[in-house]
Amino acid sequence: MTIAATSTERMMRPLTDPVVAWLLGVAGLVFCMIVVGGITRLTGSGLSMVEWRPLMGILPPLSDGEWQRVFTLYQQSPEYIHVNSGMGIDEFKTIFFWEYVHRVLGRVIGLAYGLPLLVFLALGRIPQGFGLRFMLLLVLGGMQGVIGWWMVKSGLAEDPAVSQYRLAVHLSMALIILSALLWTALDLVNGRARFPGAHPAGIAGALGVTIVAGAFVAGMDAGLLYNEYPLMGDGLVPDEYGLEGWADPFENPASAQFHHRLLALLVVVGVISLWWRAINSGLAMRGYAMLTAVGLQFVLGVATLLYAVPVSLGTMHQGGAALLLASVVWYLHGAGVKRLTAI
Repeated sequence: MTIAATSTERMMRPLTDPVVAWLLGVAGLVFCMIVVGGITRLTGSGLSMVEWRPLMGILPPLSDGEWQRVFTLYQQSPEYIHVNSGMGIDEFKTIFFWEYVHRVLGRVIGLAYGLPLLVFLALGRIPQGFGLRFMLLLVLGGMQGVIGWWMVKSGLAEDPAVSQYRLAVHLSMALIILSALLWTALDLVNGRARFPGAHPAGIAGALGVTIVAGAFVAGMDAGLLYNEYPLMGDGLVPDEYGLEGWADPFENPASAQFHHRLLALLVVVGVISLWWRAINSGLAMRGYAMLTAVGLQFVLGVATLLYAVPVSLGTMHQGGAALLLASVVWYLHGAGVKRLTAI
């Protein structure tokens, strides 16, 4: 037994360990937040709350007068003026609901992470060498709240559309937080992992780029174009490809959808290669989790496109991206532990 392996074994904790269970529980809440965020976007609810009240905003309107106040604020917004003019207060309550749930869930996550962290720190339950990482996660969570409002503000301008750039940043931060929570929990359960290697890391990077490309598709409503597969019009490449010059991947909806399609195929091939490595290295369960997740995600993606992005399929597709990422993180950590114990 090597020194590295012995050190790793001493760090291992059961899934029932309070710190591990806490991290996994918060990761579950972050996953729910990603799903609710998808519903909020797909139902057109994201710009219904035009004020940011981090402390008092946890309470919904509780009286007719308060409902009228928030509705009057919304009526002054560009989205109401240019898109939803004539909307009644009952319709407004529907779109308000999902944005409200999204914001309250963000506060719940902050409390679910921050309060136990204080307790564990006071009791000395935070493992040695993990304190800085746990504090960094707290900072990232706070940053995500600010990023969310920064994103919403982009849609409160004269053009009532959320910036696809800010949407991509917001989703990326959510997935970074989810991955960091899972990786930290796995460090405690399986021991710390080293860099898993260029091949697995490259596939994970490709997955990250694919998800970000999907955020640009969502931000520009590019999923409402070319509702067919595998062709885009008369060919595999859309006629509009390249019309926006260097900004084409980020400003041209047709190009954004094309890139997302292409990257998705690369990820499928990449994950199959990781599955093969996994089943031949004692990580079969993680390999099959990845293979199942990528297969379901690909089918969901095509179905979402063919049916012109209904709320149900679009939501499942966004949740599927998070589950696929989680399965890849699970495999990467296992591969990293094996590399460490092989030293």
